[in-house]
Amino acid sequence: MRKWITGLILMTVTVFFVGCGSPPVQTVRLQHLDEAIPAKGNTNGPLPLRVAVSSILSPRETLTVYQPLLNYLEKKLDLPVVLLQRRTYKEVNELIEHDNADIAFVCSGGYVAGHQSFGLELLAVPVVNGQHTYRSYIIANVKLEAQSISALQGRSFAFTDPMSFSGRIAPVYMLQSRSLDAAHFFGRTFYTYSHDNAIQAVNDGIADAAAVDSLVFDQAVQNTPELAKRVKIIDKSLTVGSPPVVVNTALDSSRKENLRSLLLAMPLDPDGEKALSALHYDRFAVADEKDYEALQDIWLTVKEKL
Repeated sequence: MRKWITGLILMTVTVFFVGCGSPPVQTVRLQHLDEAIPAKGNTNGPLPLRVAVSSILSPRETLTVYQPLLNYLEKKLDLPVVLLQRRTYKEVNELIEHDNADIAFVCSGGYVAGHQSFGLELLAVPVVNGQHTYRSYIIANVKLEAQSISALQGRSFAFTDPMSFSGRIAPVYMLQSRSLDAAHFFGRTFYTYSHDNAIQAVNDGIADAAAVDSLVFDQAVQNTPELAKRVKIIDKSLTVGSPPVVVNTALDSSRKENLRSLLLAMPLDPDGEKALSALHYDRFAVADEKDYEALQDIWLTVKEKL
């Protein structure tokens, strides 16, 4: 597994440096992987609920993680449910903006960007290990003497996604707050499009340091305690609301509330519990706009540098 992840990182790095365009868009339909998603208004049956996610996993592997949630929603709504997979958070936002998706799992930075750009709305927020907030960790190889992000000048650095708060926005803001320019600060940078891959990049020496989701890193150390002997946290950002579930602003208000209620009630249903387990969530909670206020200010400050 470790070799597979490392190979995937190397492939991602190669794509980044040769300047290739985005990979072909992957689309997955619940229980019919080889069929195209029916266009809105182009179906004889009821319109499906369209759920969008960003992932570097293959369509089939992503479906394995989200399948229990799709099953739960399909059963409760008595409607077909489809999963739309895109590589980046920007592409997921575009699905929502252009009415090609109903709900989406996005990063906090993606939510704030979409909220300010086209009024993207919060639906719910996942609770992980009892927390509905998180922060960015700046991690580095334990062999480095650096004790903060400002000590990484000239080093290789892994970002996750251009729109990710913890994997891009936070480190850019942290450097800017210290009168440093991220565009000319690091020696070499690349995107991994996954927090797990960013951690592995530092662990395997592909990058000297990286910016990652605190919840993902804490879980990785819990699962693999040996990781703490090879990778260390050298800096932390402020805390903001966790990556939320967002909703298409054009969706009927009653349907929005129904979807929110179904997500909040998942722990009370056996199928819901199964879905939460697959996603590694404790439960969903009502999202509080106040948890994202600081991030909105940060986004306005650094968006031109992203």
